[in-house]
Amino acid sequence: MPNLPVRRRIRRALGHANAKPVNVAQPPSVVDCAVYVDGSRLPGRPSYAEAISTVRDRGEGFVWIGLLEPDATHIQGIGETFGLHELAIEDAVVAHQRPKLDRYEENLFMVLKTVRYVEHESPTTANEIVESGEIMAFLGKDFIVTVRHGDHSGLRELRSELESDPQRLRLGPAVVLHAVADLVVDNYVAVSELFEQDIDHVESIVFAPGSPIDAEQMYLMKREIVELRRAVMPLATPLRRLAEGYTSLIPDEVRSYFRDVDDHLTTVAERVTSFDELLTTLVDATLAKVSLQQNSDMRKITSWAAIIAVPTLGAGVYGMNFDHMPELHWKFGYPIIMAVILTVCVVLHRIFTRNKWL
Repeated sequence: MPNLPVRRRIRRALGHANAKPVNVAQPPSVVDCAVYVDGSRLPGRPSYAEAISTVRDRGEGFVWIGLLEPDATHIQGIGETFGLHELAIEDAVVAHQRPKLDRYEENLFMVLKTVRYVEHESPTTANEIVESGEIMAFLGKDFIVTVRHGDHSGLRELRSELESDPQRLRLGPAVVLHAVADLVVDNYVAVSELFEQDIDHVESIVFAPGSPIDAEQMYLMKREIVELRRAVMPLATPLRRLAEGYTSLIPDEVRSYFRDVDDHLTTVAERVTSFDELLTTLVDATLAKVSLQQNSDMRKITSWAAIIAVPTLGAGVYGMNFDHMPELHWKFGYPIIMAVILTVCVVLHRIFTRNKWL
């Protein structure tokens, strides 16, 4: 099956899952699975089937399952048990999605792109500044399934933080979705602040005399800001929908939290836009400096070529080996010609130096 498109292979795998009983064994991609009742985590680590059965038998609480880069085989049982839409499952497996928010019957599917600042000695020598990943979330009335792609998008600390605040978890799985979105946007803020320091450093180099930076490095910076922009800009619409009552799965108490996240995202978006404009200006300035440097080099080459042409002309004329040439056999012919050549060369050098060509 290697020549089949990825999505077709996923659909075939899901089709096989529908043709046989669902395997309730815990897939290896499950990082954590927990049941929360009245804001507190129940003891033990049940399988996803046991967890959702516990919640629905009790008629209260919700399930939070964390997955790390699952494949179609691992996620098919979870999709069957929780009633996840086939298209959303495909997106969760394939990854590389734009930030978005989709509504499927009684469930929501949200995609958020995570970013991480790659440490480096200097932005002028770095090969990568921003690394991206993804977090996807399936939200239902009594569950939330988070799917991570990328090593830097861990949610272990976030889960511990929420578990230490049962008052928040009492509001249901929508609080987890908000916490994930808030964490992602906070990382946007942190990365944009570090990126701003790099841009300030590059700006100081670009406008410094004799700076070593070249256009290629500026285009790398431009590429990195484009990657950050692709993560930040498309997320505005999903957050605004959640804050404005797009679905009943988000309680009124949680909507105000999404408004706060949306405000932070707006700040980051404005900052990223300013970065993009500033980098465009720096690229233009760098190209202008390169052009000026090339013009200066051409002036120097032309000046020295003009100076060298004088002795070349003299040597060429008196090197033609004719018997009858003016002053050919004159006693003072050679020193006078050499003096004239040297004088002309000195005069040309003075003229080019005065005009700052040399």
